[in-house]
Amino acid sequence: MSISIQQPALHDLTKLERIGAHSHIRGLGLDEHLNARPVGAGMVGQVKARRAAGLILKMVQEGRIAGRAILMAGPAGSGKTAIAMGMAHELGPDVPFTSIAASEVYSLSMSKTEALTQAFRRSIGVQIKEETEIIEGEVVEIQIDRSLTGATKTGKLTLKTTDMETIYDLGTKMIDSLTKEKVLAGDVIAIDKASGRISKLGRSFARSRDYDAMGADTKFVQTPEGEIQKRREVTHTISLHEIDVINSRTQGFLALFAGDTGEISPELRDQIDTKINEWREESKATLTPGILFIDEVHMLDIECFSFINRKLEEELAPIVVMASNRGMAKVRGTGYRAPHGLPVDLLDRVMIVRTGPYNPEEVEEIIKIRCQEEDTTISTAGISVLTSMAQQTTLRYALQLISCADVLSRRRRAKEVDVDDLKRAYTYFNDEKRSAQWLREQGGGLLVWDMDVKVTEPDEAME
Repeated sequence: MSISIQQPALHDLTKLERIGAHSHIRGLGLDEHLNARPVGAGMVGQVKARRAAGLILKMVQEGRIAGRAILMAGPAGSGKTAIAMGMAHELGPDVPFTSIAASEVYSLSMSKTEALTQAFRRSIGVQIKEETEIIEGEVVEIQIDRSLTGATKTGKLTLKTTDMETIYDLGTKMIDSLTKEKVLAGDVIAIDKASGRISKLGRSFARSRDYDAMGADTKFVQTPEGEIQKRREVTHTISLHEIDVINSRTQGFLALFAGDTGEISPELRDQIDTKINEWREESKATLTPGILFIDEVHMLDIECFSFINRKLEEELAPIVVMASNRGMAKVRGTGYRAPHGLPVDLLDRVMIVRTGPYNPEEVEEIIKIRCQEEDTTISTAGISVLTSMAQQTTLRYALQLISCADVLSRRRRAKEVDVDDLKRAYTYFNDEKRSAQWLREQGGGLLVWDMDVKVTEPDEAME
């Protein structure tokens, strides 16, 4: 069987700068001894849980251990998902990290086991090594000639190393690629001969005095040595699921953009696994088990838990990190109650990491970090009031008031958010406790549907 592994090149994607719930997370905030700093990389508190996450990362990076399960248990708003996001940042782009919510596996177009299988295989990376021809050098000159109509373009590219200089003829496609990458004279570039992809490595040190072409983030590199055309070993990282999708559709890698992958046959997956095992024996590929994070895991049913139990015993299994905020809860699909809503046989297999509520000092530090992330200036008294609000209501509610109070302060042209702005926002938006109190005060003013009340059918009423 011939397996296709080509990856599409993506360029010119517009980056949307949105501030999310965990935009401030940059990592786990651990030192070189895996000890958690009180405040680091956007993380605050939860020292034991972060250190446990660091130990998990160490296991993943060594690549020797797979098929482990970890349960992060704690109340809502105690940083379980934040720790998972920190793990994703620490792993980097070469180790796969897949995050799903347990409710995502329920679909009419795909079975539960297929959805879980795809999530598992997304979390296993395959690093494939291949040799490719690379043209690498410093750009001396770019000449582009356009026709009178502008329909056709031709040009010449002059590249040099410390030992030689070569002129290449350019076609329309290469000219467009150079224009898109904004390549200028003095840039050091690498061109993949097979795909024609152009990568800017930086700017030559010889142009370090060229102030007009230098920005704040300009990276300077040495001019390459030796020949311009070289053979280099390149490592591509792709997940097992992406290989499944590419080989299950006639359009190849374009299936990755189709969205609806549908069911993938077990026979195809078996053939892919056999081929990858051959590549591993030939040292052409290495497998990197990553992390599968399942949030709100108590929403899975007993069939899903049984499937996860079996998948964890396989050789090709990622480390599964689950999160739950339930105490004693009924296991879906059964009549039994169990800790965290997980069956006992799965709980016996997992290592449980606890998270707890934040103390006032940690809450204040989190509020300061979020204000900085949202580019909001808030007074010292405002931070104290917001910390008090977080203790009386919830931390999530207090954090959501930051942007609302910022809008109110800008309306009155103030330089910083003050206590009055927070109080006004507090009166506009109810928290859960005040909303429940308001419902009790309404009495019969709102429609209430009691599921225990038997509704008389029209036919019964006529009788």
